Amino acid sequence: MIPLTQKEIEILRELAQRYMECAMQPRQKELEKLWIAHNTGNGQRPMVLIDQIPWHEMDVDGSLQCQIQDPYWQQVECELRRRLYQAKYMPADMLLPPYLLIPRILKDPDFRAMGIKIQEDIAKTDAANDVISHSYINQFETMEDLEKIKPTCLRADKEKEAVAMQEAKRIFEGIAPVYWQGVSLHSGVWDTISQWIGVEECYFMLMDEPELLHAIMERVTQYMLELIRQGNEDGLFDVASSLCHCSHTITQPFGTGMEDRPGISQNSWTFGMAQLFTSVSPETTYEFELSYVKRIFEQFGNVYYGCCEKLDDRLDLIAQLPNVRKVSCSPWSDPERFASNLPSHLIMSNKPNPALVGAGSLDASKAEMEKTIAAARRHNLRLEMILKDNSSVHYHPERLWEFSRMALELVEG
Repeated sequence: MIPLTQKEIEILRELAQRYMECAMQPRQKELEKLWIAHNTGNGQRPMVLIDQIPWHEMDVDGSLQCQIQDPYWQQVECELRRRLYQAKYMPADMLLPPYLLIPRILKDPDFRAMGIKIQEDIAKTDAANDVISHSYINQFETMEDLEKIKPTCLRADKEKEAVAMQEAKRIFEGIAPVYWQGVSLHSGVWDTISQWIGVEECYFMLMDEPELLHAIMERVTQYMLELIRQGNEDGLFDVASSLCHCSHTITQPFGTGMEDRPGISQNSWTFGMAQLFTSVSPETTYEFELSYVKRIFEQFGNVYYGCCEKLDDRLDLIAQLPNVRKVSCSPWSDPERFASNLPSHLIMSNKPNPALVGAGSLDASKAEMEKTIAAARRHNLRLEMILKDNSSVHYHPERLWEFSRMALELVEG
């Protein structure tokens, strides 16, 4: 790490002070109670969040400009700046834990790559945007190619972490407690495999080379289980942020039992998905996805399942997965069909269409949310609406601000 200057320390302390002032506001206590009720089965109203924001388009007042040179502490600075910006302009139902989080330092930050370097062609329309188009090149032709998948490690770099935590406590002394931002494990293994093979090629292989895909899934599953074992030994999993896949997961007041809650998978959440399986049958989804990932999900206390795929016709299978608590209702789902098929003990985690907010009609977005709220109410479901995958608002950040205001009016009214 690059040693922090006194000015950089003062920047971090000032940001942390402002963050804690926001986190201790009365509204945050109200939201904490609402989210706990929502997540424990006694939801009082639909909840709203905004995530995956095109931050390169947001800086209307200079407050997002990072000033710290060291990459690690710049991460901490950046996160504080973003949370403060969001609290000011587009808070929706965002919770701010009344403590500070610093990221874990891993020996292998790229552990999910499993030794494979992605081969791809990319295309950009905005050089400042990290959302780009990919065309992946298949690296799996025969069973021998399985040897390309290598064991990786999910281990903490304990020496570097000791230094970082000591420094964090020194920097933020007198302002806030400091905890680790643990690993929220991405268990959507098909997101990884599709980058090794290509989405279209995966579809062909499902029909022409199913044995090879099964072999890949078995090896990846075994390696994921080993990563979980290692992460448990080092206590790496997230138990402090109360976030998983853009959704708040809090079930008890912030800080309760923090010192006695080890960062093991049974105390944590994971999230899974198989987005390309939207275009295959429920039976194929079970054969090539669910029958494998259920072994991963057994290791965790809680699971969020789904992302952009349409799950309306396979919710009965999703509901059988171990420890599933929330299920994604994507913009491609029919809210009424989804709500009618989702078991009532699960949370309907709806994704409003980001295209309507980014470049379409906010009135259409409002009508879409009204339809979703009505469907959830008819079927007595707990509902959350998470606007995510916001790759662009065409440099009009006020569209997100207006969505936040509009959505809160809907759910509070």
